[in-house]
Amino acid sequence: MLRISRKAESFTESVIREMNRLAVAAGAVSLAQGFPDFACPPELKAAAAEAVAADHNQYAITFGAKPLRDAIAAKTAHFHPGWTVDPDAQISVVNGATEGMIAAMLGLLDPGDEVIVFEPFYENYGPDAILTGAIPRYVTLHEPDWRIDPEELRAAVTPRTRAIVVNSPHNPTGKVFTREELDLVADLCREHDLIAFTDDIYQHLVYEGEHIPLATLPGMAERTVSIDSMSKTYSVTGWRVGWVIASPELTVGVRRVHDFLTVGAAAPLQHAAVAGLTMADAYYDALLAGYRERRDVLLPTLEAAGFRVHRPAGAYYAMTDIRDLTDEDDVAFARRLIADPGVATVPGSSFFSRPELGRTKLRFAFPKRLETLRAAADRLASLAPAARV
Repeated sequence: MLRISRKAESFTESVIREMNRLAVAAGAVSLAQGFPDFACPPELKAAAAEAVAADHNQYAITFGAKPLRDAIAAKTAHFHPGWTVDPDAQISVVNGATEGMIAAMLGLLDPGDEVIVFEPFYENYGPDAILTGAIPRYVTLHEPDWRIDPEELRAAVTPRTRAIVVNSPHNPTGKVFTREELDLVADLCREHDLIAFTDDIYQHLVYEGEHIPLATLPGMAERTVSIDSMSKTYSVTGWRVGWVIASPELTVGVRRVHDFLTVGAAAPLQHAAVAGLTMADAYYDALLAGYRERRDVLLPTLEAAGFRVHRPAGAYYAMTDIRDLTDEDDVAFARRLIADPGVATVPGSSFFSRPELGRTKLRFAFPKRLETLRAAADRLASLAPAARV
């Protein structure tokens, strides 16, 4: 009998992207999938058109066009003084942070290796480990501030543990990991010879606290695989241009997998990306101010509608609790919201290894125009008195 693989049977398609498809079909305001509904910087549009016109339309070097790798190295040093990266030996351009994570895991982990993942988590990390043949081990982030319990984290490390995934600012909670928490992770990595996969894609969206790259902590540069992308910082989620920064020794594995997994990212968009990475600091200041305003529009709306809201310190998501609104589970309630009042979210259970842990939660994304957020607010205004079933 024809069947799919056991690996593919062990997880579903993305719930996040499914909810966005349902929103489009229903004409709902979508606060589900995390992509902007506003334009990217005009400089990037112009640079993309110029790159195509200049015939940068054939394969770039597999691990990235030289001008882009140089720009990534320069930007890294600019925002994180003291973190010096060799663009020729340590930077690999990939098809978005999504490919960066799976290429890194495939290139650096073996079947049976264990990978520690904090939960709730971005839904790709578990399938990434499974596709690698590795075993995800989940450690809870405890509400209300999504803190790490040091003893729980230490207990999760076994002789088979090979790596840990750190996402800060964090999707879906908006948590920004503290220096104390990152020191704890670094201590365990050094003590047990672990690799740290860090998803730094929201590093420029920090409202409270600071983004501290794990690679900048003592002894961590050689064992950290830092993954980033153009997508969120420059509002070009469809470009699929990302990069992986790692030591030369680890970069070998990442590049070998990337070469056979996708060959390379889109050549003209690699050249165009340089225009984003070389923008003045004022761009990042304005980006953060815009997202802070969006956050401050959405959160009161959710609270007024009856949601318990976890105030995000970073990224562009708000994790909420629905138990004051309904007795339905997260999936049923999320689907009902799409139909009436017409707002799409993501069920919280998709961010947990055990779905029951997220049954009272929904995630809202706010990388949207203020008009979009206000339209959602208008629809949600009727929710509180009518929602409970």
